[in-house]
Amino acid sequence: MTAIFITGTGTDVGKTFVAASLIHHLRNMGRAVEAIKPVVSGFDPERPAESDPGILLQALGFPATLTNVERISPWRFRAPLSPDAAAQKEGQRIDVEEVIAFCQSAVDQRQEILLIEGVGGVMVPLDKERTVLDLMMALQLPLILVAGSYLGTISHTLTALDAVFRRDLSVLAIIVSETPGSAVSLADTVGAIGRFAEPVIGLPRQPLAPDEKPTSGTLAAFARIFSGS
Repeated sequence: MTAIFITGTGTDVGKTFVAASLIHHLRNMGRAVEAIKPVVSGFDPERPAESDPGILLQALGFPATLTNVERISPWRFRAPLSPDAAAQKEGQRIDVEEVIAFCQSAVDQRQEILLIEGVGGVMVPLDKERTVLDLMMALQLPLILVAGSYLGTISHTLTALDAVFRRDLSVLAIIVSETPGSAVSLADTVGAIGRFAEPVIGLPRQPLAPDEKPTSGTLAAFARIFSGS
């Protein structure tokens, strides 16, 4: 049994797409999988199915109702800003200790595999002093780092890796989620990052139906991540 924290090199690099793809893969393997995304900004309560937690719920086989969204994402804010700024716009603040406790409770109660999706990038602020990195340090879970395939992602990815390695956090894999419209190919990006770190997995940006599997190469790479889990 295991729990994994999915973080990113920045915002909109494809964390939710990767998490949903992993959920599909694990369910196709017959594994019991759960997922939470404790903090989400840019959330529209009128369109929960289009939100990040809504996408995770649908991958898990649950309806994307507000009740279900609240269950896996207790801290939700409308403004598409960093979590601390989005909370401040609503006259609120994020209690990071409560976020840690929520995640730890989910870890303790998991049946088999739990995926925790972070918000924004590795160093996005949660309050005036702490970032997602502080949350990851408190939980001490193995990480999956998600990057895009856009121009500039190599530096962003290596910088994020440096930050987590300096805190002695374990990275299971780097998954490069293809950036739509990028002038840089997915294969070239994977190859470039792979010169400095491993394992690096490329994930083509194509939506997966609940009964659809990723490509065979990606499937084998996912299997290696979860071997022994």
